[in-house]
Order: sequence, then C-alpha cells, then structure tokens
Amino acid sequence: MKRISSALGKLNWRNRTGAVLALWAIGAIALPAQTLSTLFSFDGIDGGSPNRGLVQATNGDFYGTTFSGANGQGSVFEIAPGGSETTLYSFCAQSGCPDGAFPDAGLVQDPNGDLYGTTQGGGGNGGSGTAFKINPSGTLATVYRFCAEGHCAHGQKPEAALMRASNGDFYGTTYEGGAHLHCNSKEGCGTVFKLTPSGKLTTLYSFCAESSCIDGNAPNGGLVQAPNGDFYGTTSFGGAYDDGTVFQITPSGTLTTLYSFCAQSQCADGQEPLAGLVLATDGNFYGTTFLGGADGAGTFFQVTASGTLTTLYSFCTQSDCTDGKYPEWELVQGTDGNFYGATDAGGAYGAGTIFQIANSGTLTTLYTFCAQNACPDGSTPSGGLLQATDGNFYGTTHSGGASNHGTVFRMSAGLGPFVRPVTTSGKAGSPVKILGTDLAGATSVTFNGTPAKFTIDPLDSLITATVPAGATTGNIQVVTPTATLLSNVPFQVP
Repeated sequence: MKRISSALGKLNWRNRTGAVLALWAIGAIALPAQTLSTLFSFDGIDGGSPNRGLVQATNGDFYGTTFSGANGQGSVFEIAPGGSETTLYSFCAQSGCPDGAFPDAGLVQDPNGDLYGTTQGGGGNGGSGTAFKINPSGTLATVYRFCAEGHCAHGQKPEAALMRASNGDFYGTTYEGGAHLHCNSKEGCGTVFKLTPSGKLTTLYSFCAESSCIDGNAPNGGLVQAPNGDFYGTTSFGGAYDDGTVFQITPSGTLTTLYSFCAQSQCADGQEPLAGLVLATDGNFYGTTFLGGADGAGTFFQVTASGTLTTLYSFCTQSDCTDGKYPEWELVQGTDGNFYGATDAGGAYGAGTIFQIANSGTLTTLYTFCAQNACPDGSTPSGGLLQATDGNFYGTTHSGGASNHGTVFRMSAGLGPFVRPVTTSGKAGSPVKILGTDLAGATSVTFNGTPAKFTIDPLDSLITATVPAGATTGNIQVVTPTATLLSNVPFQVP
C-alpha cells in the first residue's frame, strides 16, 4: 500500500470512525428535516460496526453482517422492516474460529433461500477467511476456507460480497493472496475466483501477473456480470499509475485492463476505487473512486464496456465538503434511473452523507449524518444502499446510534414500490420467484405482457411464477388490489 492510502485508504476501516471524526471537525450548519429513520442501534453485544450493506430476502426481511460484537468476531443478523433485530449467528463460536471471523462483506441469497457470505479472518490456515452459507433460521455451514494451499495461491481475506452469476455459481475477489507475491502487500496481490454452492473453488486470475502490476493489485470491491457473460470490477491499486484499475474478465479467466486511474494530471480522473461497479440501464458501468478528482476527495465516473472513462463529478466541490467526500461503497441505481450512494465523511457535520446523482453528474445531498448531538442517527455510513421493494432505501452506519456501535436505517426518497425477480433470466416453463411488498390478493402476473401462472406465498412478500410459453425479454408486471407493480430490471428470456 502506499502514501495516503496507508493512513486513509484502508485506515483499518474497522476502527476508522475515530480517525475520520478527528480529521474533520463537525460543522454547525442546520439542515431541513430529512426522511431518514433509524430502525435499530447495535449495542456491541448483539453485534457492532457493520461494514457492509443489507440484502432483502424472499421473506421480506433484511440480512447483514457486523464486523465486531457478539463473540467479538462479528455476526450475521436479521432485521424486520419495522426494526426488530435477531442475531442469527456469532462467529468464532469454536476455539480457533474454524467457522470464520470478522465478516467484512454483505450477503447474497440463492433461489433455495440460503444466504452466502465471506469472512476476512478465521477459518484456520492462518486466519485467512472463509466462505459460508447460512439459512434464515441461523444454521451456518463453512463452505470454503481460504489459504488452504501453500502461499495462499487461492487467495485470502475476501472483502467484498459474492455475486451469483447466471450459471448459478458464485464469483468474487480476494484482497490478498494469489500466485504472485511481488506486490506491496507481500501477501499476494489478490484474486478473482469462482465458487460452486457446494464449495469447490477455482482461482480464475491472480493479480500482479507482471512485476509492475499493470493488470491491477488488491481488488476491494465485488464483481458485476454483464449480458455478454463477462465480469467487470475494479482494483484499488496497480495499473499503469498504481492508482487502481477497471477490468473485464471472462468466465474462463482471461483478464483485460480497461482503464488505469490517475491517467490525468493530479489524478483528476480519480484514484483508488474501493467499490465495485454498477451496470446501469443505459448499458454503461458507473462507480466511484475513494480519492482523486478535482479536490482529491473522490469521484463519480462512467466507464463503457470498452474502457472509455468519463469523470462526472468530483466530491468536496462545495465549501467545507458539504457534498461529502471519500465515497467508498458501491452505488445502486434506483427505479427512477438515478444513482444513490454514501460517502464516508464530509457533509454538514463531517460524518458522511447519502447522495443522489444523475448519470449527467448532477448531485443532490439527501442526508447528512450526525445531525443530532452524539449522532443517534448514525455516523460514517458503511456499505452501499439497498433499494427494497417498498421503494425505500436501507443501509447501515459503522458507528453512531444509541450505543455508538452502528445502526440500520431506512431513507425515503419518494419512490414507489416495485417487484424484483430473484433470478433475472429463465426459459419458458422455469419457475421464477418474485419478491415484493403486500402481494396478497395479486390477480395477474405477466412477463413482458404474456400472462403467467403463479402462486402467492403466505408471507405475502413472494410470488412464484412460471415463465409462460411465448414470453419475451422485458419487465415483469404484478397487479394487486392496490397497485400495479413493475420489476426493477427486465427479465431475460433466452
């Protein structure tokens, strides 16, 4: 690692809040009332310091991880939309933490209802991390223990959420490990891997294949799959200028570096992307860099599939950085087409922001954290936002709250409810689970206008439909007694 990133970049993000608040004084600017509700405050016993965001499961509840608390090694928790929290699992339940420790990534649900995630520590093998699955009732199974081979050739310390690809396997990155040990971390430069649900891991690529690490070093964010089947992601370091890259990798492991950051004078194009990319409805990818830009506090950018990058916004453009600075987390594209995200710091009180930004680069600060004395609303938002099927955004903060151990919050941006297919593609005759809110009494489900047979789960948050013969690619529509709901993404019919 190098220069500012050694002090700020990873900042030992688990303990970063004190450093952040010490670096930037809390402001005293009054803001109008915001539409943010604190649903739950961690107390350190039930978990603490969540570092990543949430996933909405097919039962309508939210699931996430905390980095500390519980046994001191982190936890998996469930929280109902109304704020009732249940700690499902506390890591390091056995001596030596063979089940893992310090989960630093969010979760992903498979169609069977199990949730998959990773820990960056524990698991034996020098504490190099695990991949696990856990069912909604809290039964956990360790699927894979990293660093099972000499020199951690298969990677270690995964720090980003897994993503479930169209073939049903999971794909992810490790921040360290891999076949090449000549990068700055001296523990390997990171990997891209494939993991089957049963736990077979294949290392697709080891970064720093060249001594200059022009192919990238230390991927911190996750992957996104494009319609062509390839995966796209970022590395925090490496590239032509050692300030990070955007890359494309095929399912077989052929990697192409699409862009190297800091190609412009004084890194006006950004440097050190810590978050992965989001594939937008216009076919382009969007993301953020933690540093760089016109004011050195990070950027919002667009990059095409061929690697043409456009810097759309530089954070800290406004006086006293009231627009936020140091965006670390993945963005989400809302159902209105805008992007939503969070900054680690800046804002009127120095404790981070939630923002909305258009693909043209117009930014609106929606909320500034620590708006009240002692930050009961949370401080230092952690992880990306989730837009749930009720239209609201949900997320976590690393600290603040009633006990200063972090929070779970809900924020309304005035967007309406929608439905989300759990899998986004399927052939005629295949079952598709459709997640929503208040689906009781639904009278119609159509795939791009073609009627489908369906059943409603007793929880009223899930419909199981059969892709009808003659269906074509397009949005799913569900008609209920109170609303007509469209899917947030088109459903692909091969």
